[in-house]
Amino acid sequence: MISYLKGKVAEVAKNSNNRFFVILEVQGIGYEIQIPSRLSRQISVNSEENIQIFTHLQIREDQQILYGFSSLAERDLFRQLISVTGIGSQLAIALIDTFELSELVQAIVTANIRILIKAPGVGKKTAERISLELKTKLSQWRNGAGITTSTRENMPSLEILEDVELTLLALGYTNEEIDSVISILSKDQLLMKNPTVEEWIRNAIAWLSKE
Repeated sequence: MISYLKGKVAEVAKNSNNRFFVILEVQGIGYEIQIPSRLSRQISVNSEENIQIFTHLQIREDQQILYGFSSLAERDLFRQLISVTGIGSQLAIALIDTFELSELVQAIVTANIRILIKAPGVGKKTAERISLELKTKLSQWRNGAGITTSTRENMPSLEILEDVELTLLALGYTNEEIDSVISILSKDQLLMKNPTVEEWIRNAIAWLSKE
């Protein structure tokens, strides 16, 4: 098993399927590695410095594919994701590409389906399955991996989140506005102690009306 490769970047490219690859030259050998698009934007082709990419080798009957990631934690999370029933490598990369690492782990651990379905190709049932199969594993794993996330107490209940989102969408607010106001209101300790959805909706509308 290849844990990581360290070498010079020979090329960064995107194929016809919108998948990103880096050609990493290591001791005269060019390794083709599929990477998240976020990593492709961080890599400089003209740099003379060696870079380190953490890898996962997938072996199929007809081909071998090497996947690459910017950190050990990101690579290990990828492995956790593809262990979920029905989750392939491309969907796992889409999740990693859509969210920051801590945000993705937090959404899975807290079963925040509303967040997870924002990743391309992830529907409600898929998001629920990811959370069901991984929330306990990732809750333990994130501590050892050094990933800092907020605790469940720092977010309203899923029922409140869903009711607030549906109400605000019906009033014409965008998903970006809704995410922003929920993040801000979640820092209000007095509101966090109030379990009623009506109070959350009233405060959300009041805050958004000021903008």
